[in-house]
Amino acid sequence: MTKEGLLDAATNPPQKWLESVAKVWTIPIEQLGGGADHIAASQLADDEIGPTLRAILQTAAHEPSTREKPRRVVEGSLLGVSELGSDERDRLVRSGLISSQMMGFALMRYVWKIEPVASMPADEAISAIAPNLQRYVDGDLAG
Repeated sequence: MTKEGLLDAATNPPQKWLESVAKVWTIPIEQLGGGADHIAASQLADDEIGPTLRAILQTAAHEPSTREKPRRVVEGSLLGVSELGSDERDRLVRSGLISSQMMGFALMRYVWKIEPVASMPADEAISAIAPNLQRYVDGDLAG
């Protein structure tokens, strides 16, 4: 197998993660901020799939073929099925902001391991981020 083929095989999103992405949209809207962050954090910390997810995040930053995989999932399973917002643009903006916050948190905590975020207790980190996510879900984005 080629180097590119090995990289491609090693960076396929795990099925367990894809299922958790779909599960996000079953969370009631008023709890979506904390619920989505809890699911994401638990998946990234998971001993079974966390290493693969972290490798995908790290590799996607500089490898176009790997970057395409999380892009398809985010656009199709996060942005694509979201029912947030008052119109199509608002839906995409809100979903995009949620995804950007979660990806940034994942990079800081699990890939780059930047303190104090890297060692914060998960519940503390989720409690700190959830209000921002919830504002992206149903709050005023202008203010």
